[in-house]
Amino acid sequence: MDQAHSPSANAQSALSPQVIRDLRAEHNALRARDFCDRFQIREAQLLAAYTGRGVTRLHAHPDAVMPQIERLGEVMALTRNASCVHERVGVYGNYKSGPHAAMILQPEIDLRLFPSHWVHAFALNEDTDTGPKRSIQIFDAAGDAVHKIHLRETSDHAAWDEVVAALATGDTSDVLEVAARKPAEAPKSNPAKCEVLRDEWRKMTDTHQFLRLTSKLKMNRLGAYRIVGAPFVERVPPEAVDAALQALAKSKTEIMLFVGNRGCIQIHSGSIETLRAMGPWQNVMDPRLNLHLRLDHIKEVYVVNKPTQRGPALSLEAFDGEGNIILQIFGRNAEARDSRPAWADILSTLPRLHTEETV
Repeated sequence: MDQAHSPSANAQSALSPQVIRDLRAEHNALRARDFCDRFQIREAQLLAAYTGRGVTRLHAHPDAVMPQIERLGEVMALTRNASCVHERVGVYGNYKSGPHAAMILQPEIDLRLFPSHWVHAFALNEDTDTGPKRSIQIFDAAGDAVHKIHLRETSDHAAWDEVVAALATGDTSDVLEVAARKPAEAPKSNPAKCEVLRDEWRKMTDTHQFLRLTSKLKMNRLGAYRIVGAPFVERVPPEAVDAALQALAKSKTEIMLFVGNRGCIQIHSGSIETLRAMGPWQNVMDPRLNLHLRLDHIKEVYVVNKPTQRGPALSLEAFDGEGNIILQIFGRNAEARDSRPAWADILSTLPRLHTEETV
């Protein structure tokens, strides 16, 4: 590689759009995220470098984006974090706006959106040997991906130009300034309030009360899990996640599978069927759901029991080494119940930690 193209520690502001494009031409076999990691730029800056070259800058707020996406018909929704990618085929619609949280509530595309993190957006239109490759991609202030919408053969491509025109900002700059990434919130526990936590946990009637409870006690999710203990939480080994996926694929038990980042949470409701392991990745490869999970990133896993008016809501929740949540799996609600006996049975058979490992 040309020394002039070697990235420095401050490469996200040092590389010009022309250099980014030259590097991309040299390394076009790399996935976009891998390319950005190698050259220390952000994904949003890579797209910005191609503004006017198949890329159009768009308004990013969900209130603008979501009504337009409905016009594209069936698409693939993608939400990821550093350890897991969640891809779901379906149709957008039933958008519920909100100043702090918004939602898409459809049987297949089920999203929780946090508008303050929807900062940059782009439309990408590439001509390939197999036809046009089109997507709308949203990024946070740091230039990291929040949510992506990829058109498929079954999408309404005739609506593409009108959707892009409706969302376009008119900004033709190929330079994008990004903010520093915010570090993960460290686990926050308050052992002096452990008994209060246990008492209030026991009184919960809805899972949504949990975060309000931890905030009131000056804790967060992982910090609370670490101290609350049985019968509410049990720590299990990292391999429990793969064991759960294997059991789910075998039994076809229906679940709700949550994967997200600060700006978007994407939910799959239903069963999973086909697993394909590849190196450190475990992959769900179903017709309308793909999940790509880095098993080696999983450092802490908990079986969690939250009481609700509709029965116990049992979940399996995985965290990385920095305390970021990677994914959550719940039994799928059925017949107005949070309790799913088949899912409870799977959780009961997962690998357990030896006593000395839990200390």
